[in-house]
Amino acid sequence: MEEVEFKKLHDPYLQSNMTTSTNTHTSSGLVRVPGPIIVGAGPSGLAAAACLKNQGVPAMILERANCIASLWQFRTYDRLRLHLPKQFCQLPLMSFPVDFPTYPTKEQFLSYLESYAKNFDLKPVFNATVVSAEFDGRCGFWRVKTKITEYVCKWLIVATGENAAEVVPRFEGMSEFNGPIVHTSSYKSGECFEHKSVLVVGCGNSGMEVCLDLCNYNAFPSLVVRDSLHVLPQEMFGISTFGLSIWLLKWFPVRIVDQFLLFVSRIMIGDTGHLGLNRPKLGPLELKSIYGKTPVLDVGTLAKIRSGDIKVYPKIKKLACNIVEFVDGRMEKFDAIILATGYRSNVPIWLKDTNLFSEKDGFPKKKFPQGWKGEHGLYAVGFTKRGLLGTSIEATRVAEDIAPQWNSNRRTEDHTRNPKAWRSGTWCVGRGWASALQYSKQSPPQV
Repeated sequence: MEEVEFKKLHDPYLQSNMTTSTNTHTSSGLVRVPGPIIVGAGPSGLAAAACLKNQGVPAMILERANCIASLWQFRTYDRLRLHLPKQFCQLPLMSFPVDFPTYPTKEQFLSYLESYAKNFDLKPVFNATVVSAEFDGRCGFWRVKTKITEYVCKWLIVATGENAAEVVPRFEGMSEFNGPIVHTSSYKSGECFEHKSVLVVGCGNSGMEVCLDLCNYNAFPSLVVRDSLHVLPQEMFGISTFGLSIWLLKWFPVRIVDQFLLFVSRIMIGDTGHLGLNRPKLGPLELKSIYGKTPVLDVGTLAKIRSGDIKVYPKIKKLACNIVEFVDGRMEKFDAIILATGYRSNVPIWLKDTNLFSEKDGFPKKKFPQGWKGEHGLYAVGFTKRGLLGTSIEATRVAEDIAPQWNSNRRTEDHTRNPKAWRSGTWCVGRGWASALQYSKQSPPQV
């Protein structure tokens, strides 16, 4: 797949369309990018590029897959819908179509993203997996390497997101289990599990919805609940629970809002503890704020648990053949296991920076809303643990921060490209492209 990237980089037409300014190749193999490089062409990367373009700043997007929003394209189940109303999920500068439902489907959301990219003329470089990115203090630029090419840029925006790599837990006897063990990233629908006993590990929104989907295809799902969790109705009083929470937080502190949400939830869906779904001590909003743990918005799974169509189990102790033993001593037979165990950031694998991002979990060290900006022109978009709403906020802030720098940099370049300035020796002032090329032992630009 990497040859596609190589061809694109050497195609004059595609080169002229990557940004509004021409990228320059050097004989050493470096490709200098005038504007920022954005790693990732998911919603976060697209939002950042659109906001930059709106500010007059061109950007190059590097994407490891062959399309935009690869997570949504390839690693989501068919029945997926946005769990929050569309007004909280739209990207900056472009709303969802008015005829879309309150909770758009997967296909509708992908259609929106395709229209978004087309509207802002965003053309990522596909099949370009970034293997390393580090700031070179000697020349004052970021050096971003893919498997084929090395880029040099002044600003680097990390937009690979919170869900770049699957989390796959290990269980004793896992290799001995006879049936398939798949992550939800490979699950499409329950059609192939009809009349089979399936154990779903993980009780977040995905795990709950996969169980419901399995029920709809006449499978026999069971749910492993490894920790306490909050389950809330998707809507309260005819409006979304999320929207109601946002409105209440304008007037009341988090703990008061949490108490209200739990009170209404108990009236609407009852005591979930009787179903094996124990609530944490902290309220749903406070828990989300501190630990980033999202409450489950019920779309019908609780009714299936109450009816016995979905069974609930505690943690897994070990596996053997097609038998699963749980920590409470129960042993049950299952035909398949689906791991709804989430995703993680992959930033520590390729980004050689320990100031903005934590090496432990690949998230910004500072919590929202302070975690979007690092040192030396490094930025983060899409790591807020606040969904697409957080992405929109960060993309806007990043663009507003880079735009003045870009304009100042362009004025400096216009001045230093003046032949008189070149003859007077001022071309190498500051951290312009001249210093990067000088460091790379290249000839000065033709003026």
